[in-house]
Amino acid sequence: MTSPAIALIERRVSANRFDAGHALTDAEIEELVRLATRAPTAYNLQNWRFIALRSPAAKARLRSLAYGQAKVSEAAVTFIICGVLPDHAAIPQRLLPFAKAGYMPTSTVLAWQEGARAQYADPQRARDEAMRSASLGAATLIYAAEALGLASGPMVGFDAEGVMREFGLGPNEMPVMLVAVGRAAPGNWPQKPRRPLAEVLEIA
Repeated sequence: MTSPAIALIERRVSANRFDAGHALTDAEIEELVRLATRAPTAYNLQNWRFIALRSPAAKARLRSLAYGQAKVSEAAVTFIICGVLPDHAAIPQRLLPFAKAGYMPTSTVLAWQEGARAQYADPQRARDEAMRSASLGAATLIYAAEALGLASGPMVGFDAEGVMREFGLGPNEMPVMLVAVGRAAPGNWPQKPRRPLAEVLEIA
């Protein structure tokens, strides 16, 4: 018997058509992001930010920077998923409840902080980590939407510098992906064929 989680993975599609009359409440948007933030991040940095565009005016501003893609404005909400450059100084605060609960000694918290400081002193590594965290958050958001009976459509076709200016991203933030979420309209394709495992899997 196929588990519900596996069935969800196998049925998910990247939607391009959304019911423009469908809306999501603040609570529904918050639940999507709460679930998205269960994604893993290195050192528990949680170095991401989710900008949820729900108003027609905000979505129109983004659509003009996303090459006119209709799903930006037709979906109930379109998220800008931002990666944030790693800040090693934040690690003790991020791990404080975990340490207080007795799961991690303070010495390990400090070791993680030093490890992150050394690892992300390289700007390219820091940028790569921001991209990874945002991508993991976006993927988890997509599956959270599916689990809640919603469709989603990830997008990388947009003017990143324009989005940064228009939506006031900080110098330590980068827009990694857009994800449209809402009720699917008729006309979406089924999940497209995947390459055979023999082409993508090596077991050593």
